[in-house]
Amino acid sequence: MLSIKPEELTERDNYKLLIGSIIPRPVAVVTSLSEEGVLNIAPFSYFNIVTSNPPIVSLAIQRKSGVMKDTARNILAKKEAVIHIADEENIQNINETAANLESTESELSRTTFTMTQGAVVSVPLIDELSIKMEVSLYEHVPIKTENTVTADLLLLKVETYHVKEELYHQGRIDPDKLNPMSRLAGNDYAALGKRVTLKRPD
Repeated sequence: MLSIKPEELTERDNYKLLIGSIIPRPVAVVTSLSEEGVLNIAPFSYFNIVTSNPPIVSLAIQRKSGVMKDTARNILAKKEAVIHIADEENIQNINETAANLESTESELSRTTFTMTQGAVVSVPLIDELSIKMEVSLYEHVPIKTENTVTADLLLLKVETYHVKEELYHQGRIDPDKLNPMSRLAGNDYAALGKRVTLKRPD
């Protein structure tokens, strides 16, 4: 077995090792608004649950050459966003939102998505996606390497859930009807595959 120290790798090689090992990863499709009112849509797979009491999710957004991404900047400025869960039906449109656009351009123009105003936040929701969470900024944790901020860890508190009725049964989400997509490495995504059900030991 190989033993590799992170400090012996380049940043890019660390990235490739991590995204190839920690799979599959859930994909958050995040909408946010700039201070100028430009709608930003972007997918992120450094995303997960932190706690259910209160309901908080995490979103880690890498900086590029020390520059904060539009989504992080928007959330820090407006203190709100909407997180949508990526699904197979919409993955082509979702992939289009990963394009590198200027902050004055909206990714919406690259998709056929339609939008609805949020109930609690000022940020619009994507109609076509089945699960949406209106969130507020709970905490921002700058991630540093040698005193340089390289990423922004955002803890986001869920203010309102929106779930398509056909997915929701007795407080549970039907995974087959949601049909979520997860992120692998490179250009690859994965749909739900074989499931194994195991009862937890007493």
